[in-house]
Amino acid sequence: MAQRSFTVAVESPCRLPTSHRPAAVQTSHRRDEEPQGQRQRVGQHAHIFREGDRADRLYQLVDGAVMLYKLLPDGRRQVVELLSAGDVFGLSALPVYDCSSETLVASNVIAYERAAVEQSPELLRRLSAHVHAQLCALHEHAVLLGRKSALERVATFVMHCVPGRGGFDCAGPRCGGDSAVVRLGMTRQEIADYLGLTLETVSRAFSELRRRGIIAIDKQEEVRVHDVCRICQLTGAH
Repeated sequence: MAQRSFTVAVESPCRLPTSHRPAAVQTSHRRDEEPQGQRQRVGQHAHIFREGDRADRLYQLVDGAVMLYKLLPDGRRQVVELLSAGDVFGLSALPVYDCSSETLVASNVIAYERAAVEQSPELLRRLSAHVHAQLCALHEHAVLLGRKSALERVATFVMHCVPGRGGFDCAGPRCGGDSAVVRLGMTRQEIADYLGLTLETVSRAFSELRRRGIIAIDKQEEVRVHDVCRICQLTGAH
């Protein structure tokens, strides 16, 4: 049985820095002219689509968390993106999906027919805003995989789970203490597959952060960050 990782005070695992997320889009005008999506409830660890399925729908995550991943021929998995509320996924330049999508927790999504979206200027505008935000996130992930050490990768992952910290719009240290409690919501293996590391390396990195007194793991699914600025300095971004 896979061992669950630790815990954070946010619903979805690993948020992107807020500076990379598009502002909420006002959609009250002309809604009657927009294609109507189908709301779906998807259970935990269920696939919404798999690599190679026909890419005839686009999805928006209403709540919950989803990971996108690719499998190598020998069965190894690379998690390429983590999604949280508001993110759009299912985009493909091919007639089929180029990756698989799996929920990390029970999630609600809205499914739109791809053909209908392509005929809606309003939905295309909203889609463009989300695509630009997700491109920024993918650029960050490329740097993480290509240049960061194991400890820097794990520190970066934890920082992305701390709301309002670590991005261009970081609020800075809080008065009266700079700690945070974080729910990661992923197994260590899932974290390893996202960070391009082995399970053992991820475990050693968390142990090193704990040894340095930066984090504590009081419960099986909870990480307490004692000093947010200190772990931020370990991300390689400073």
